[in-house]
Amino acid sequence: MKKYFLLVSLLLLPGICSAANVSLNDVLETVQKPFKSNVIKARGTDKSGIFDFQGDFFQQSRIAAINRVQRGNGIVSFRFEYQGGNRVPRAMFRWEYQEPSQQEVVSNSKTMWVYLPENRQVIVTDIEPVARQQVDNPMTFLTGLGNLSRDFMVRWALPDYDRYGNPILELKPRRVSSLIRSLQSVVDPRAVEDYIENHQVGNVFPILATTVVDPAGNSTTIEFTHVAFNGGLLPGFFNFSIPAGVEVVRPTGSEMGF
Repeated sequence: MKKYFLLVSLLLLPGICSAANVSLNDVLETVQKPFKSNVIKARGTDKSGIFDFQGDFFQQSRIAAINRVQRGNGIVSFRFEYQGGNRVPRAMFRWEYQEPSQQEVVSNSKTMWVYLPENRQVIVTDIEPVARQQVDNPMTFLTGLGNLSRDFMVRWALPDYDRYGNPILELKPRRVSSLIRSLQSVVDPRAVEDYIENHQVGNVFPILATTVVDPAGNSTTIEFTHVAFNGGLLPGFFNFSIPAGVEVVRPTGSEMGF
């Protein structure tokens, strides 16, 4: 179960607006434009971007075969290093689970550490080779929010708005993926309004929640709250110091969890 939580944690990679005045492209651009590779560090312009964020998350995972639901919550932090061109940014992340048990999933974009305090164990994985081998995999959603329209077919979900008036996008991979059958993203209407009325992005964090469904029908929903962004999270925050006396496991091949 802990390994399943690790996988869904990587899936990444969150006002009221009238549906009559909002197009699918408006909502899509609201989500992907702040993460495009050519963003610059300027706030209040149509080129402003999101370079890091930190907030609380709630996660609910359902395993279809046994109809079992598991819930968790904690703090998530991301930092994006943009490389320009059409290349996806390098993503650094830190998922700090507080429930159902304490866990940490940390990556500096080259190495990933999964710390399981109850087991006194750290799983260490070199993730660079995996990223190179899967450059066209829809899992680039985790680091390539700026390329959603390239990697996914995007349409309105059914229903297209939730009960709070938040628009919902449905995304399906353009390439066959063993990890994602479909993905839904609930978008903050305040971000959409800012994009439509003021031609700005990057002033409101756009993603409220994301639901991923894999080919086996398993689903994971992650909701984001109290999100702060562009706070200047430093690269060193995304390194992990292995505690003394814990077992270090270095999986290879199919055991890597990707």
